[in-house]
Amino acid sequence: MTAHANPHSSPAAPPLQGLPSLKALHAFEAAARHLNFRLAAEELDVTQGAVAQQVRALEAELGVRLFERRARGLAPTEAGSAYALRVRRALEEIADATRQLRPGERQVTISVAPTLAAKWLLPRLPRFAERHPGVELRVLASERVSRFHAEGVDLSIRYGQPPFGPGLHVERLLENTLIAVGSPALVGAAGALTPKRLARLPLIHDAHGSWPAFFAQAGLPVPPPGGTRFNQIGLAIDAAIAGQGLALASPFFVAPDIAAGRLVRVLPQVALRTGIDYHLVWPQRARGGDVPLDEVTAWLLEEAAR
Repeated sequence: MTAHANPHSSPAAPPLQGLPSLKALHAFEAAARHLNFRLAAEELDVTQGAVAQQVRALEAELGVRLFERRARGLAPTEAGSAYALRVRRALEEIADATRQLRPGERQVTISVAPTLAAKWLLPRLPRFAERHPGVELRVLASERVSRFHAEGVDLSIRYGQPPFGPGLHVERLLENTLIAVGSPALVGAAGALTPKRLARLPLIHDAHGSWPAFFAQAGLPVPPPGGTRFNQIGLAIDAAIAGQGLALASPFFVAPDIAAGRLVRVLPQVALRTGIDYHLVWPQRARGGDVPLDEVTAWLLEEAAR
């Protein structure tokens, strides 16, 4: 029997030839971005050896050297650098096309540091759900700087000073001013301390190391080094609540604890303006689909203004 072509059908697209493995391309793109197989492996949740093997297989298939292996990491060859740029664009197009297959989902993925997520954002989420019942807000708590399209992140709250990179919108969300706090059991219910007694209390440090600047602004001598150090502000606040020492924190982190009597403010006349704030950051080129980004950013700014 002879097959007859449908006169109304479009001509078939030619088959795609010479496509490498998508897994190999994904490994190569991550390695090119980090210039490090270990960091690429952590991102992809595979072993470092698996990433290296995928990249070697891709180089063998292409017959082109993509990286120079060096003692301190990777350096892309000229061909590898150009290829990485085009592969990244292609993967972003695939991700956007996939998201657009789900037009019924109105969701925004927001990346935020763990302390800001736990101490500021999470307590406010019920108000967002009440205001926008048709929007799903996905919270990615991470210290890492977001790679918007590569990770499917629509919006990020970043601590730092702009600019944060090309092609990004930036708007300040929260001004970062530090106050000293401690548990009532440690400092007394009023939080009023003489300089002499203050100097005898243990200090809790975080990654920002702002105690010397705080004491200088208060006109007090800086205590000698010592105390407990944490890599996250949230842990320092929890240690202060437990009575382990004094901590520095932004008022928007500790306001509920002060209101509940778990913390009291020490040296209430001193507030250290750091000049490094929290900002909303999102790409100028948003991903495809129905992304209610304006609704989320407007709500966040409204909450910050409370």
